[in-house]
Amino acid sequence: MEIIVAKTAGFCFGVERAVNMVYDQLKAAGGPVYTYGPVIHNETVTGEIRAMGGTELPEDLTRLPERGTVVIRSHGAGPDVYEALRRKGLTVSDATCPFVLKIHKIVREASEAGRTVLIAGNADHPEVKATLAWCTGPAYVIGNAEEAASVLQKAGKAAVLVAQTTFSMKKFQDIVEIIPKSGYDINVVNTICNATRERQAEARSLARTADVMIVIGGRHSSNTQKLAEICRSACPRTCFIQTFQDLNADDVKGAKRIGITAGASTPKKIIQEVRRKCQSYRSLNSF
Repeated sequence: MEIIVAKTAGFCFGVERAVNMVYDQLKAAGGPVYTYGPVIHNETVTGEIRAMGGTELPEDLTRLPERGTVVIRSHGAGPDVYEALRRKGLTVSDATCPFVLKIHKIVREASEAGRTVLIAGNADHPEVKATLAWCTGPAYVIGNAEEAASVLQKAGKAAVLVAQTTFSMKKFQDIVEIIPKSGYDINVVNTICNATRERQAEARSLARTADVMIVIGGRHSSNTQKLAEICRSACPRTCFIQTFQDLNADDVKGAKRIGITAGASTPKKIIQEVRRKCQSYRSLNSF
């Protein structure tokens, strides 16, 4: 039996940077440390942060603590959040992914120039909500090509299209294909980060040759959900798990080639634990 772990599996640059910023603040122990929402979508990591003394801020910004440091999560936040934290006198440590900050700049400038903002992404995702908060004019979220046609009817003749950094590359391309037919002046900026593109492409390629595909990540992780969707389209025996404890022998029974990938919020140690568990099934002749 062959076990192949995708080279791109696990923490991306932005997530690793955000997690390290939280850990650094907690180790400094200069006062209470808070995160604006879960710093990343991984229950193992957020559980460790809580165990170290970190606390998530309440969504109600009128109930902020009197002192401490607040780490803005990797998904970013709107200008109202920064203003509320500063008014309260809290120290802000900004762990927003640099690629997300780039999108904030694009939509803010487009709005100020009078363009409608179109965001290809999941309307319920915190990154998309934060991006919307930086728009000063009309802005719409497009989840797929089917939604694009109706949204374009509402948009102004001049618009800019960006994407959630972890959006599906295929869905983005499907949306872009509709734009020339609209006759609108739409500036398309592909803001899906390179790490996401590479991860999705590698997962698709690996899934095509695997008997079983294992996708590791948090249930609420948008990029991991998309990886699972991509893998299932190529490999029906795709398992979406959070930790090695979710995997059992029946999941990989009879497999000669197992592929493993993981979302951008999955620590390396969890990937290694899953690999070791697969190896233990092989050594126990469970196949």
